[in-house]
Amino acid sequence: MTGEAIGFTKEQLAEQVEALKKELGEQTRLAEERLNQLHYLQADFDNYRRWSEREKGSVIALANENLIRDILVILDDFERALPALELEENREGMSMIHRKLMKILDEYGLQPIECVGKKFDPNLHEVLCKERCEQEPDTIIEEIGKGYHLKSKVIRPSRVKIAERVLKQ
Repeated sequence: MTGEAIGFTKEQLAEQVEALKKELGEQTRLAEERLNQLHYLQADFDNYRRWSEREKGSVIALANENLIRDILVILDDFERALPALELEENREGMSMIHRKLMKILDEYGLQPIECVGKKFDPNLHEVLCKERCEQEPDTIIEEIGKGYHLKSKVIRPSRVKIAERVLKQ
């Protein structure tokens, strides 16, 4: 049996094959276009997920920072009270509570700012007063209020007294 017997000429069959090839090409192009769109959509979703995780981390960090700032007031009270308890029988218990509190805050990334004997840095310190002395100018000679870092961020600067140059006459 030939193609003519079924009712199609060779030319008609060739035209149908060409039409089918053209349609296959069009459908292949559409499939590739949809696949590219899917890749872009997947990339957009991955970017959104990463942004969402960063945002969630920022919210948690801010909440921790606010809580720790509030706790610093209690920590200051502890540090003022401990020297006054020198002869008290409760001193060791209070010292133990202070150490535990500091350990917990340390686990969250809280670190005191070391400042006595260092050069004044406006990013870390707040000058409350100056004193004329023989030390190098702008050297911190006394810490009046303790400052803290939370991870890499200063959440409270140290309040300090710095050296001022003595004028020689």
